[in-house]
Amino acid sequence: MTPVGVYDQIKTAFQDIIAPELYALRGDVRLLDQKLDGVDARLSAKIDGVDARLSAKIDGADARLTTKLGALGQTVENLDARVTTRLDALDQKIDGVDARFTTKLGALGQTVENLDARLTAKLDALRTETVSMKGELIAEIRRLDTRIDGVDRELRTAIDIRERLAALEARRPA
Repeated sequence: MTPVGVYDQIKTAFQDIIAPELYALRGDVRLLDQKLDGVDARLSAKIDGVDARLSAKIDGADARLTTKLGALGQTVENLDARVTTRLDALDQKIDGVDARFTTKLGALGQTVENLDARLTAKLDALRTETVSMKGELIAEIRRLDTRIDGVDRELRTAIDIRERLAALEARRPA
């Protein structure tokens, strides 16, 4: 036998031992690859099913939520209509009270104006009477002053006469 080199021995070992194992492993890898493709297909089908069911549930929930929101919107609209009706009624009541208050205030203003006019007339009459009485009083004072002046002259004349009489009586022999 011819001596075989290390390279040839390794080559022969690879071809005899490792190559058949590599072919067997390649077959196992293909088998695993096919199994993975099967698992992937089943997983995709399951995901599609879950996605379809989830989509249906979401659509159902969306429909129920849309219905509930529609009902809530209707309730809000009804409430808004009732509040608007009540506010309109309250507004009318306020307008009625305002009209009555304005009427009463106008009547009160008229009463105050009438009272003011009567009071002004009374004050004017009192002022006129006071001026008249003042004139009469001044005239009476002047007349009294004139009379006092007359009495004063007569008193001086009387005093003068008395003094003359006393002087005459003093001259007379006793």
